[in-house]
Amino acid sequence: MFKRMRSDIQAVFDNDPAARSRFEVIFTYSGLHAIWSHRMAHYFYRHRWFTIARVISQVSRFFTGIEIHPGAKIGNRLFIDHGMGVVIGETCEIGDDVVIYQGVTLGGSGKEKGKRHPTIGNNVVIGSGAKVLGSFKIEDQCNIGANSVVLKEIPFNSTVVGIPGKIVRQGGKRLDRLSHQMPDPVVDAMGLLQREIEGLQLEIEGLKQQLQGVPFSKE
Repeated sequence: MFKRMRSDIQAVFDNDPAARSRFEVIFTYSGLHAIWSHRMAHYFYRHRWFTIARVISQVSRFFTGIEIHPGAKIGNRLFIDHGMGVVIGETCEIGDDVVIYQGVTLGGSGKEKGKRHPTIGNNVVIGSGAKVLGSFKIEDQCNIGANSVVLKEIPFNSTVVGIPGKIVRQGGKRLDRLSHQMPDPVVDAMGLLQREIEGLQLEIEGLKQQLQGVPFSKE
C-alpha cells in the first residue's frame, strides 16, 4: 500500500512542474486525495459494502470536487491535475500513467446495463473539459484534446480533437482532415456557404451593371 502511495506522489512530481515538496503534495493536492479516497472506497465496493463505499466517494467529492465512482478500476500513477469537475463512472477502467485535467468526464452514453463507461489505456493524456462517453477503449499513448467529445474507439498513439472527436494525428503522422476516411461536415458546409456567397456577390454585381446600362459578363 505504501509503495503505491509513494508512486502516486511521484506521479505528481513527474507531471506537475509546480510541485515543490512532498509535504505540499500530500496535504494540498486534491487530485491525490481523491485517488487515495477512491482506493479505500473501491476496497469496500469489491467486498460488497456498497453504501459505505458510496459514502466515502461522496465525502471525497465534497472536499475535492472530483467524483470517482467506487466501482471504477484505476491503475498506477494516475495524475489528476486541477481536478475540479472530473467525473469517472462506475464501469470505467483506467490504465497506468494516465493524466487527467479538470472538467473531464469519463461517462456513459445512455441507460444501458453492464459495461457502459470507457476503458482508458496506458500513458493517455485527457485535456481539460474533454468528454469520453460510451463503452469503448482509448488505446495506449493517446492524447485527447481539451473540450473534445469522444464517442468511439481511438487506436494506439493517436491525437484526437473536436466535437465529435476526430483523429488528427496517428503514429506521429498528421492526417488529412478532409480525406474520405475522415469527412468533416463542418468544413464541407463552410465550403458550400462560401461558394453560395460568391455566387450571390456575382449576381449583385451583374444587377448593378445592368442598372447602369453596362453589358454584364460572367467571366
